[in-house]
Amino acid sequence: MINIKNLSKSFGKTKVLDKVSLRVKRGEVLGFLGPNGAGKTTTLKAIVGLVWATEGEIVINNLESKNIQSHRHLGYMPEDPYFYEYLTGREFLVFVAELQKINKNNAKEQADELLGLVGLGDETKKYVRNYSKGMRQRLGIAQALVGDPEILLLDEPLDGLDPIGRSEVKNILLDLKKQGKTILISSHILADIEELCDRVAIINKGKIIKSGKISDFIKKGQSLEKAFVKSITNQERSKR
Repeated sequence: MINIKNLSKSFGKTKVLDKVSLRVKRGEVLGFLGPNGAGKTTTLKAIVGLVWATEGEIVINNLESKNIQSHRHLGYMPEDPYFYEYLTGREFLVFVAELQKINKNNAKEQADELLGLVGLGDETKKYVRNYSKGMRQRLGIAQALVGDPEILLLDEPLDGLDPIGRSEVKNILLDLKKQGKTILISSHILADIEELCDRVAIINKGKIIKSGKISDFIKKGQSLEKAFVKSITNQERSKR
């Protein structure tokens, strides 16, 4: 579904991505892990075309990402999603649907369906400015699902949520997994990644340093968190 080969990106003299190669298979949920500033968000932005790679290629469903048609397969939730504060959640989703050339009647129907899916079915007339953090996260997931994309790119979808909100959003993601969506999730909450994902890839300082099945990371009873910290520490030591 997504095949990234030797992706590099520099901002001025700063190299943010250094020959990143990553593959996400159809129907797979991949956890994309790394410290702050490791290159996770830049990689996701490169996939959706918000930044252009300095080198390398990205192929989405056999189409190069530079081909705008490839983006029809994608749903994207950024780390800090922006909403029009004076629209209701329903109006916002209708607006997003119409940007995708979905006719108004279908847009309204889809907006109501998605709000119900993410647990906002009783909040259709509430203005986004009055949404809590958890509600905004759920709305962010809903807008990523407009148009029923095959592939979802979710940047920190569980960030800043209280335990109840995190549980609710996690259940939404588990439902999407059951539906067979291909999902790339960037997150710092490793316990949830361990529960949600089939595989993980760890990036640090712009390089993929380790990837594999969850079961490969947590052998001998160690947690994913310990495996993650060990991978980062080993890389840092090897550079000294």
